[in-house]
Amino acid sequence: LPSAFVETLFDHYAESFDESLVGRLSYRLPGMLDQAIRAARPGRFPLALDLGCGTGLMGQRLRPIADRLEGYDISAKMLRKARAKGVYDFLDKADLRDFPYAGPKADLVTVADVFIYVGALDGVVKTIARLLATDGLFAFSVETLAGDGDFMLLPSRRYAHAQHYVRDVLAANGLSVLSLEPTVIRQDRGEHVNGLVVVAGAPNSARQRT
Repeated sequence: LPSAFVETLFDHYAESFDESLVGRLSYRLPGMLDQAIRAARPGRFPLALDLGCGTGLMGQRLRPIADRLEGYDISAKMLRKARAKGVYDFLDKADLRDFPYAGPKADLVTVADVFIYVGALDGVVKTIARLLATDGLFAFSVETLAGDGDFMLLPSRRYAHAQHYVRDVLAANGLSVLSLEPTVIRQDRGEHVNGLVVVAGAPNSARQRT
């Protein structure tokens, strides 16, 4: 989807985002990603980047395990909501598909419920792989594609991605799947929306951090 469309959508949605997503759509992804991260690597992360941070729902989960937590989002209004939560050390407006980050390598990068607006993941994952420290973790979610192909734009205006495609894109960028869990990521019109919660890293990145 065009970046301008996504920005306008979430600027409009920001005021009611938390109530709508958590209250009415049974959104549980931040908790599931948090559990998957802790299982892959108990301990703390010196620098965590939350990309597509929205109003900070994922950041609230990351704060206890991150020494420094930075959030980036395309929507200025979502960032204002995130800032009000007081969980991030730094927040900035940025487009994930043209991410201008020039800081130190990250020990953890999270992308929660964002790839449903991206489609092809090759370029974004390439960027994220370059952001990661040698033993960094990359935790993210996708909506599961039930049919053939790598990814598809659904009538819901969300992209779904095939499991084989996710694995292939990670492998092409030198990342191994440390965990991949099928799950229900939300409700939509009373129906379960199936997805994957994935933690990836360099082949040696599953070692524990103390």
